[in-house]
Amino acid sequence: MIKQFIDKLLGKGTAGAGRSARNRFGKREEVPASVHRINPDLVDRRATDVVRTLKQAGFEAYIVGGAVRDLLLGLKPKDFDVATNATPEQVKGLFRRAFIIGKRFRIVHVVHGRGREHEVIEVSTFRAYMDNAAAEQVGGNEKTSKAQLAGMQHAVDASGRVLRDNVWGPQDEDATRRDFTVNAMYYDPETEVVVDFHKGIQDAGKRVLRMIGDPATRYREDPVRIIRAVRFAAKLSQLGFALEPKTAKPLTECKTLLQEVPQSRLFDEMLKLLQTGHALASVAQLQKLGLQKGIYPLLDVVVERADTPFVQAALADTDRRVGEGKTVAPSFLLACVLWQDVKAGWEQRLARQQPFPALQDAIDDVFDQRIGDVSGRGKLAADMREIWVMQPRFEKRMGSTPFSMIAHIRFRAGFDFLRLRADIGEVGEELAEWWQEFSLADDARRDDMIEQVREEQRARQRKAQPTARRVPKAAPAEAGASTGQAPQLANDADDAAQAAVDEAAPKKRRRRRRKPAGGSAPDGGNSGGDALTGAPGASQQ
Repeated sequence: MIKQFIDKLLGKGTAGAGRSARNRFGKREEVPASVHRINPDLVDRRATDVVRTLKQAGFEAYIVGGAVRDLLLGLKPKDFDVATNATPEQVKGLFRRAFIIGKRFRIVHVVHGRGREHEVIEVSTFRAYMDNAAAEQVGGNEKTSKAQLAGMQHAVDASGRVLRDNVWGPQDEDATRRDFTVNAMYYDPETEVVVDFHKGIQDAGKRVLRMIGDPATRYREDPVRIIRAVRFAAKLSQLGFALEPKTAKPLTECKTLLQEVPQSRLFDEMLKLLQTGHALASVAQLQKLGLQKGIYPLLDVVVERADTPFVQAALADTDRRVGEGKTVAPSFLLACVLWQDVKAGWEQRLARQQPFPALQDAIDDVFDQRIGDVSGRGKLAADMREIWVMQPRFEKRMGSTPFSMIAHIRFRAGFDFLRLRADIGEVGEELAEWWQEFSLADDARRDDMIEQVREEQRARQRKAQPTARRVPKAAPAEAGASTGQAPQLANDADDAAQAAVDEAAPKKRRRRRRKPAGGSAPDGGNSGGDALTGAPGASQQ
């Protein structure tokens, strides 16, 4: 205390405070292309156009965040974000198709192209690093305190979670308020310079994920950073990255803070964990970090069932599709995860309900118990329901059913689901192969395939019918004695079975023999054998 008082009198306190503030926001380093070696060909042209437009208007602008990290690692980024000192309104005025979105963080979406080929470049304004202790406090969260938050630029809830962060500031403060050092670098695609305030390039080289500032405080500011830490660790684990021990340590104790985050936001973060091409690695990280339970109820189910053959196959298939640049739908993956519940509920109801109503009721129960109230549940539920309802219909391969199935808008999703079931032996491999061929065949071949199924079914029905063995009638004792054979007697059961078959079978009409030319047969001779003994008949001379 005395030393601090003397320093203050001598003017040392102010200088020390200034140095502390500068260190807090890091030291600006400009790293040239000869050092960072980013390949310009990996940079999206549209992101470069956005940066150029902002700079030509007199603003600062950089590609920022995960895109810079991936470029440093030689990876092609999936998304490109831009940071600038222009306000959202100024950014919007520079582009023909730009939209201001968000309330918690106001950003601008600049849209290039149309339809499926469109690309969105997300543009954010540099934000000031604010002392959350001095921010305005509200009692609830984003949803319950919506009216109270209106007009606020910087607000937190009782736990210290930031509910509004729209105070603009300089670039060094913007870098400090980001989460990990490897995500806090800025790249100018025109000068090819990387701006680094927190030694992100060194951490990238060391393969370390380090939180900027005190990790526990940063998790309290935004508990979703807990999930982001897991996601980055999973994504970069194949490159040798690991969470710094100080960054990983508070994760489990801060997990309870997620209870105050809106369910819809947690649901979106869960999908990012599972649908960015690292689902299996994300599950492994959750287990490794002790976060396998308590983040989000539906995510708990995913982790719990990740080792079962069907869910494991679904997660692996999702990772494969993302790696191949194909689209993935949350409805498909969640339908795989919850199929176990649907199937169990369906089987329980079959004893007292018809199959289709039983399946629908089982699905309704699963939605109520597992999905909950999340944004977009209606569309998600409709897609999942269609995938499940199609499964028993795949068993019907006659009539018009196959044609209506392949014309269904969700046929491919339903078939992929069937394919996974076949892969683990839940249904026959031949069923999946039949539908694969049918979906690719022309109409003539499809007709042949349906007819073949019909013939196979008829053959099975004929085979399933009970068959009775015909027993020859016993010969008289004399005939048996003359031939040296003992008479054969049928037992009562065989007689009864034969009588039933004879009675049920249609009676055959005897065909009248045509008389030979020249008259009737001589002496009415028997051209056949004896009906009782089987001895050849003798013609009369």
